[in-house]
Amino acid sequence: MYCDLCQTRKLRREFPANAITDNCEHAPLHCLRCVTRHVQKFHKCSQCPQAVTMDNPHYTECLATLENLFPKLNVSSAPEDTDWPSAEGEKTISVVMLGGDSTVLQYQPHLTILSLKDFVKRRLGPDPDKQRLLHKEQELKIHTSTGKQATLQDYGIQPFSTLHLIVVLYEISESLDHVIFDLFWGYPTRGIDYLDASVLIYSENYFQGLVDWSHRGFLGVTHSGDVMDNAKRIGHHTIHVKLKSLPSSVDKLFFTLSAWSSPNISKYKNPSLRFFDAKEPNKQLCSDQMQHAAYSQAIIMCSLCKINHRWKVFSLRTLSAGNASNYSPLQQTIGGIIDQGLC
Repeated sequence: MYCDLCQTRKLRREFPANAITDNCEHAPLHCLRCVTRHVQKFHKCSQCPQAVTMDNPHYTECLATLENLFPKLNVSSAPEDTDWPSAEGEKTISVVMLGGDSTVLQYQPHLTILSLKDFVKRRLGPDPDKQRLLHKEQELKIHTSTGKQATLQDYGIQPFSTLHLIVVLYEISESLDHVIFDLFWGYPTRGIDYLDASVLIYSENYFQGLVDWSHRGFLGVTHSGDVMDNAKRIGHHTIHVKLKSLPSSVDKLFFTLSAWSSPNISKYKNPSLRFFDAKEPNKQLCSDQMQHAAYSQAIIMCSLCKINHRWKVFSLRTLSAGNASNYSPLQQTIGGIIDQGLC
């Protein structure tokens, strides 16, 4: 993500989860360092005139997060393999996620894919078994066909290459058929408003159809319409997918949230996803959250893709233009994801 104040691109976890006060009516677009420094100097939000006291819980949470991310270490106590970025001029490779997070490490041709995944976990968070790393549309496996540990060199990865990381939220067993995607969002600070959850359906890279509030059904896919919880101030759209009822050619479903009447989704809190087995609707199988929707019109939250005959749920968190009245920009963004071999 890009901090508008220090004009630096940083990891998503270096930004606040929420605005600095409950009265702020904007997405948090400044990084933790900029927010806390501004509060310390001016005693107000860095993006609006709202006053901030030193005991404000959001402010103290920002300080605690910074301390956790960047603990103060004595040079003598730092571990030998500290994950510091490589020095300028060294050969490096980059690992990037569709949501904008990224990391850089020193290029070593004999670095194993297992070690790379361990590094990615330390820097970006996903466990190694949840990482789908791709280079030029080829997935990087831990072992070669002969059983030895695979290295960067085995995949022909050169210095300054970019690897793409897709997070596997859940791998669906063959026995599971009826699944539920619950896409939900928090109401704006004032009033009641909603986002639109839509499913765009593909066969390879060919668009096959969609399901949304006004197009409630596609073979194997149904849409709940608006489900508004005014007590909790949360809006839901629930989408049911019967995997074995889908046309045999369908292999990709993309789940999106978009703003209908608003120019963007910045005023809606924490667009999120929960995934269930319909037979056990109280048992959540996986979840995902987009804390920083910013000024995008839509988010591609996740995809459901069939790879080697197995359905998998991938976290995408990809920002896009487009909404339920004009899907063309969303289709263009999804087409780019497919063309890169990421889904």
